[in-house]
Amino acid sequence: MQPNDLEGIARQIRRRDVQAVFEAGAGHIGGEMSATDILTALYFRVLRISPDEPKRPDRDRFVLSKGHVALALYVTLAKRGFIPEDEISTFLKPHSRLNGHPNCNKVPGVETNTGPLGHGLPVAVGMAKAAKLTGAGYHTYVMTGDGEMQEGSNWEAISAAAQFGLNNLTLIIDHNRFQQGASLADTNNLAPFGPKLTAFGWDVTEIDGNNMAEIVPALERRGDRPHCIVAHTNKGHGISFMQDRVDWHHKVPNEEQYKIALAELSEVN
Repeated sequence: MQPNDLEGIARQIRRRDVQAVFEAGAGHIGGEMSATDILTALYFRVLRISPDEPKRPDRDRFVLSKGHVALALYVTLAKRGFIPEDEISTFLKPHSRLNGHPNCNKVPGVETNTGPLGHGLPVAVGMAKAAKLTGAGYHTYVMTGDGEMQEGSNWEAISAAAQFGLNNLTLIIDHNRFQQGASLADTNNLAPFGPKLTAFGWDVTEIDGNNMAEIVPALERRGDRPHCIVAHTNKGHGISFMQDRVDWHHKVPNEEQYKIALAELSEVN
């Protein structure tokens, strides 16, 4: 798919995400909006995957380390055919398999359980190392939040990936500049991330993470070292009253806000 096609799918995913948050009365809508473009590019262009064979051994792997934005992943998986689209309406309901964090034992297409921040990247390093040991040709992608990069386990994994020469690993940092309760600058600001990853021996690409024309070539890039994409995104992207507002980390829109959000997400820029 070309960038224009991907942008249309991303708008559909955002609209369904907002609807599900509104109906469930919960979610992490700000980070879901910032991550949607990257998820769309991965699942509709980049990843070598098959909804009919979600555990096919040679499939590419994607780990959503920032597991609290699971709803964006569920909507993407549904749009791609891994789960029924009408199942999104069960999000967070009793006995639903679509919980607040992804579960690989229940949801096809989820590679590993995530939720405790700082765990996804170490698991992804293990997946990439396993491919090297077995001669498998799959590529592993992992998305973290920028606040999540404050976890020390991530930097141990970054060091290990460079040591093992894992050029089959791509880390995407969703750099939307906000975490729960505060901006990154007001907590433990590790930005800029690029020079730090470079110092650890990684290749680094910095992009506008809400621009498909920049996202696609960055995700498809291959080299001889592990690759980090610092994706500069906007919390609440695409919705004027949410964008770059820390209180929309997990705030739920009221009915009026919901209607405004859907209308804005229907507009084609």
